[in-house]
Amino acid sequence: MAIRKIVTVEDPVLRKKSRPVVKFDEKLWMLLDDMKETLKKADGAGLAAVQVGILRRAVIVDVGDGKPLELINPEIVETSGEQEGQEGCLSLPGEWGVVCRPEFVKVRAQNRKGQWCLFKGEGLKARCFCHEIDHLDGIIFTDRAKHMLTDEELSRLNNNE
Repeated sequence: MAIRKIVTVEDPVLRKKSRPVVKFDEKLWMLLDDMKETLKKADGAGLAAVQVGILRRAVIVDVGDGKPLELINPEIVETSGEQEGQEGCLSLPGEWGVVCRPEFVKVRAQNRKGQWCLFKGEGLKARCFCHEIDHLDGIIFTDRAKHMLTDEELSRLNNNE
């Protein structure tokens, strides 16, 4: 396994639509393992393959509730409720915004062997599913932000938590 370089917002690859994964082989497994290591080192909650420069529909979600989830060719099949909260991105270090996302999300995705599975998430996990799947379509959280937070606002928010 290896730590991969996380692409930042200046790189136009982040605005491209990722292609479906069609080969479920050792090359994909290595990418997924590298993404997990990269996410862990960066102390993030999610990482899309495009964020490491690979235009494939694969994401890792790890919100600290157990084993990291690998979602390949994910699609949102159900949402409900609404949550508004602070959101950031490993590709935009130091940038934070207020984003509205569903409170509950159900995702249909393949696992590393190509089998279809359903994943459900509420709160932070739901937010992560949406954020990472947006990346696969070239959408960055700033596109959805109601408001980008200033350093003062961020400091005030973090001191109240």
